[in-house]
Amino acid sequence: MKIIKKVLIILAVIIAIPIVVALFVKKEFHVERQISINKPNELVFDFVKHLKNQDLFSKWNTMDPNMEKSYKGVDATVGFTASWDSENPDVGKGEQEILKIDEGKRIEFELRFLEPMKTKNKAYMTTSSISEQATIVKWGFDGKMNYPMNLMMVLIDFDEMLGSDLQIGLDKLKTILEMQTNDQ
Repeated sequence: MKIIKKVLIILAVIIAIPIVVALFVKKEFHVERQISINKPNELVFDFVKHLKNQDLFSKWNTMDPNMEKSYKGVDATVGFTASWDSENPDVGKGEQEILKIDEGKRIEFELRFLEPMKTKNKAYMTTSSISEQATIVKWGFDGKMNYPMNLMMVLIDFDEMLGSDLQIGLDKLKTILEMQTNDQ
């Protein structure tokens, strides 16, 4: 009986330690990447404010060519929503809505993931001129993991994981836009 009691105490401590640690782990994370594109700010912003254009450069939009997509509203306007549904568990099901547009500067999105895990996060893209023919594009993602799931923040480097996906998208965006002529 003493052995069973000791084993139960040890198991309780093993279970309790991560739960207590999670109380002290941050719940929010921020990831941002940027790139310089040799095109005027107006052209770059007009391209990135269209959610449908993310099909051309976002890593996530290309992970499942068979995913079902649907749209509500007018693209490049507040309220436009792009939805996806995929059998691929890395893609899942969700939607992205344009929340705010500061013309020529910033577009804000809300990402609502429905499967495989239900979460809601914010994302944004900003553009700023560094010259008449060059623009800095920043793509960022703000997320939150509620207790006790925030313990994953200790185990997973969200900045590296999500940041590399953002950078892949920005690299594709640069290639696409720099191949275009300015009158397109």
